[in-house]
Amino acid sequence: MKKLENLLQQQRILFLDGGLATELEARGASLQDPLWSAKVLLEQPELIRQVHLDYFLAGADVAVTASYQASFEGLQRRGLSRQKARELMQLSVRLAGEARRRFWDVENNRQGRLFPLVAASVGPYGAFLADGSEYRGRYGLSVRELMDWHRPRLEALLNAGPDLLAFETIPCPEEAEALLRLLEEYPGATAWLSFSCRDASRLSQGEPFSEGVRLANGSPQAVAAGLNCTAPRYAAALLQEAKKHTKKPLLAYPNSGEPWDAAHHCWISGSHEQGFGKLPLEWVRAGARLIGGCCRTRPGDIKAMKALLSGEQFEF
Repeated sequence: MKKLENLLQQQRILFLDGGLATELEARGASLQDPLWSAKVLLEQPELIRQVHLDYFLAGADVAVTASYQASFEGLQRRGLSRQKARELMQLSVRLAGEARRRFWDVENNRQGRLFPLVAASVGPYGAFLADGSEYRGRYGLSVRELMDWHRPRLEALLNAGPDLLAFETIPCPEEAEALLRLLEEYPGATAWLSFSCRDASRLSQGEPFSEGVRLANGSPQAVAAGLNCTAPRYAAALLQEAKKHTKKPLLAYPNSGEPWDAAHHCWISGSHEQGFGKLPLEWVRAGARLIGGCCRTRPGDIKAMKALLSGEQFEF
């Protein structure tokens, strides 16, 4: 599964998509549920497919699936059988694949484009808790316990045939270690490892960002490392630090910069009126090869990012 590496050999920058769950919400889906975007898998799967398609049309080279908050425990808590929960996780991969096929079947869409990838989202244990823990860490679980918790859904997602996995919004080194050790149980699989960070140098749990990057660097199956769902103003400094600790491709897909209110389960609006502006130039100059957006970013942000960077020359 070296598809990401192959694309990076052909294109100096790969564009990821933007926020999926918050884009679904902007289009009328209700996310007031512990399942968050996984709720839409149950209720409006066709809307998920359309959002994926719109991100491809906006310029995304990679779609990240709607499985971030999907887990066996969370879905079974809603009354689904284990088999139905498995099918729902695999549906997330299939919807992204169907959107890709619809995009690629239109000949004009292929001009100047690479065949896009599908990355199956593997959110942190904190996302299952639905209390903002992905921005704090400190779960009180061991590496082994985290491996055991993640294993069933990794297996389910991989059986659906994504191009790679997206380990994302990881707040702490122990969860990163658990996921990378678990990945070794599936020798043909690859993943990127992306952390949530509290500032320009630390993971959300408080350890140095460099500690997480070094973990990714030590894994042959980790194909990229970086940050997501982190305030965009911190991204350039984090990427510069990451370059000191790995030669792997770096990625950055920050959120809009608006903070998450865990008590009220909502984003505090107001800071993203102008989009990312010229910040993506800084991210690429700092070493990012894969860039996109996370929560509260939209297809227009990806389109603007691609337009901003299209005429630039960068060295790698």
